[in-house]
Amino acid sequence: MSLAFTVAIPARLAATRLPGKPLRLLAGRPIIRHVIDRALESEADEIVLATDSEAIAAAAAGATIRVEFTRPDHPSGTDRLAEVAERLAWARDRIVVNLQGDEPLIPASAIRAVARALADSPDCAIATLAQPITDLAAFLDPNAVKVVVDEAGRALYFSRAPIPWPRDAFSRDRSRLPEGLPAWRHVGLYAYRAGFLRDYPRLSPGPLESVESLEQLRALSAGERIRVIRSPVEFPPGIDTEADLARVERLFARSAPGGE
Repeated sequence: MSLAFTVAIPARLAATRLPGKPLRLLAGRPIIRHVIDRALESEADEIVLATDSEAIAAAAAGATIRVEFTRPDHPSGTDRLAEVAERLAWARDRIVVNLQGDEPLIPASAIRAVARALADSPDCAIATLAQPITDLAAFLDPNAVKVVVDEAGRALYFSRAPIPWPRDAFSRDRSRLPEGLPAWRHVGLYAYRAGFLRDYPRLSPGPLESVESLEQLRALSAGERIRVIRSPVEFPPGIDTEADLARVERLFARSAPGGE
């Protein structure tokens, strides 16, 4: 069955830990161009760059994508895409994959997988990905967001806390994860229905979102359903610091012809 979807790329320059991140060079090209490449590889039938920066738009020149300028005061990429969804009057059932403008390693197969998951889940407004947690450190790490799902693969809750908590197993041994624990790490790649995006600015952040600092809890608190599927590939780490950028630069060097 054919799959029609949009990839929307929110991008801004005002990153605290790595200023100007989308324009930083990676393998000789701005990060944003690598992100656009990943979008093109996904075979989306529409790609939109949503930015408040003339410099980011200029870096995308020559790519076969649409550029939409947005307000500079958006608190999140989702809010930025909401402005674009409203302006372009996307049909409410249009599938829109939110591909962050600082994620040059996102596999095209993951982009298609999250779009397909939403297309196959007509009762859901959002789809996202997860990976199994297999080590204790990741399970306990508050920077690793956990998700628990119901039998149909719909999200029940997202948390920075270690969930589900294996009470009996940990009462005996907390040095390792018990075998068979259904612990999943959330991967922050989302597909939205455009109708949800257009409604998003009218949803108020609730206490759960405020306490956990997790934007997806706003949708759950509002009664929206989120489909969660296992990522088809191991998900690469993002770029948030100079050290991250150097690490990814080395990955690119090794993958290039004649690399290590």
